Amino acid sequence: MTWLRDFFGSTVGRKAIMAVTGIILFGFLVGHLLGNLKLWLGAESLNHYAEGLRVLGDPILPKYAAIWIARIGLLGALVLHFWAAITLTLRNRKARPEKYKVWKAKSSDYASRTMIWGGMIVLLFIVYHLLHLTVGSVHSDFIYGDVYHNVTVAFSDPLVALVYIVANVALGFHLYHGLWSLFQTLGFNGPRVNQWRRAFAIAFALIISVGNIMLPLSVLLGLVPVETAAAATLGGS
Repeated sequence: MTWLRDFFGSTVGRKAIMAVTGIILFGFLVGHLLGNLKLWLGAESLNHYAEGLRVLGDPILPKYAAIWIARIGLLGALVLHFWAAITLTLRNRKARPEKYKVWKAKSSDYASRTMIWGGMIVLLFIVYHLLHLTVGSVHSDFIYGDVYHNVTVAFSDPLVALVYIVANVALGFHLYHGLWSLFQTLGFNGPRVNQWRRAFAIAFALIISVGNIMLPLSVLLGLVPVETAAAATLGGS
């Protein structure tokens, strides 16, 4: 197992871990957004989609087994991603313990200079999001299994909606720089590819962040009706 220890301990290995886990997480974000857009189709469509995820794999797998396998896999990818990012950042700072006397932003931009802080904001938001709309422990009126109700009631609160909007702005910056770095790690770097590389990173980051932001805004603006607890109970009776 020496090679595995050397791989995890090397800078190249940790960058590779960030790249692979990043691809997994990028794919999840795309699927997550596409599923959440069913909010605009109404309660039946969104709740049917959510229930379909829970029973995915039936009857081959035990009930809820597939969703828990996916959750554990995503959690593992997330932990490895942030571990690699933090340890690489600390290693880079250790290699250059003295700060520059004069610092000027040249090739770096806002996203790259705030990558680690943006990542921490995203991580804290993920914890809040899970407690809020998955576990329901910090939701004001959580009904298990009624995703449409939980989402619309949550986003009808301007403060909660603002938290989601700010978090997705941070996510957009993080995705942009993450994709830019990912292509570099995979060897796609140079004058010929940097133009489309930047365009793709910007487009992907905007699609994910703007798409997610439109969900709370749609509820706040009244474009998506809020389902109250009474209406949810009547609908399920």
